[in-house]
Amino acid sequence: MSVVIGVIVGLLILMLLVTGHELGHFIAARRNGVEVEEFGICFPPRAIAWRKVGGKWRRLKKSEWDNPPGKGLILSLNWLPIGGFCQMKGESAADKSKGSFGASSFWSKTKILFAGVAANWLMAFVVLTILAWVGMPHFLDNQFEMNGDTQTVVTTPVTIGEIKSDSPAARAQLREGDVVMQMRSLGCEKGECENPGGERVMINVVDDLLSFDDMYAGQTVYMTYDRDGTTGLAEITLNDKTKDFILGAGISGNAIYRSTWSAPIVGFMTTMQITGETFKGVGQLVWNLISGVARQLNFFDQGARESGAEAVKAAGDSVSGPVGIIGVLFPNMLSSGIGNLMFLTALISISLACMNVLPIPALDGGRWLLILIYKLRKKELTKEKEEKIVGRAFTVLLVIVAIVTIIDITRLVK
Repeated sequence: MSVVIGVIVGLLILMLLVTGHELGHFIAARRNGVEVEEFGICFPPRAIAWRKVGGKWRRLKKSEWDNPPGKGLILSLNWLPIGGFCQMKGESAADKSKGSFGASSFWSKTKILFAGVAANWLMAFVVLTILAWVGMPHFLDNQFEMNGDTQTVVTTPVTIGEIKSDSPAARAQLREGDVVMQMRSLGCEKGECENPGGERVMINVVDDLLSFDDMYAGQTVYMTYDRDGTTGLAEITLNDKTKDFILGAGISGNAIYRSTWSAPIVGFMTTMQITGETFKGVGQLVWNLISGVARQLNFFDQGARESGAEAVKAAGDSVSGPVGIIGVLFPNMLSSGIGNLMFLTALISISLACMNVLPIPALDGGRWLLILIYKLRKKELTKEKEEKIVGRAFTVLLVIVAIVTIIDITRLVK
């Protein structure tokens, strides 16, 4: 039942984010003199529609849908809950009729095309600002905080999870479920630090433990822990930094970070951080895919082919499509709390913005780049050329979405 609720919530949030994106196009189009023929919530087939007739909004009869009375904007509610759309007059760059997108200036086209992207960034900023005020979860390394205006609220203490065999945690006889209270460096095991360079660190959040372990990697340290209400002290010789897990155990724990006057600053900076990480991830994805395929074509080096296969697998593992987002991410985040769900919403909104900036002709950034190229070449971008280029790019995107969907379904089945 929780999965079903998560899927419904996921669909509603995705619909809201895409509709917000299209609303950005709508507002920019109207402000720049471009007529909008229809603004729709969800995708067709149409369920209900309205149009202003005689100065008043009137619901259109189904028999009037193909030839509606009156003039101007149609507002519609449609059946497929997967987004929304903004249908402008003359969306081809070659259309020069009055009030059309094609007849608008290059600067107007720029504002209209990127207004959807700006709307997604704005929605993410608003969500993250609210989170900064009520309690922001941390999902990023060095996630932005405003010194002096951040209160840490521990919701789940730092707890030892799965312990690897023959690991520092295993040799120290730690157990799964032990709550980490404090870490001490050499010379601090008996109380006050005898070693001038020694350190005692209270462990409130996971980052506290990770930072301590990273600083003292390869050294002997001491952990104060709680096991079923009894306090214990463990001596641990940590792995060095070349190992994947310095402690050799999984770690869990949650905390939220609250701000007051700096909430808008935290919201803005976190939006910028996620944007940077998103573009970095896209670059890494493309590099893994291209380099992986190239190495797999090296028939003379078995090692290169194996590393290429790993790179391609890493590229596939880092991508999630609609099925993965709606069927897995949203139910999981919903079960882990409203704060995590809001953070995921902001993350997806930023992802939509970043995706639409990419120079792919079927997306906003690609359409703008196509118009710019023909403008610089001083050649006409005919409707036929535009439709051919955009159509082929859209076909490629559909193929990619289909492949990612198959991967998502395979993950769900497993």
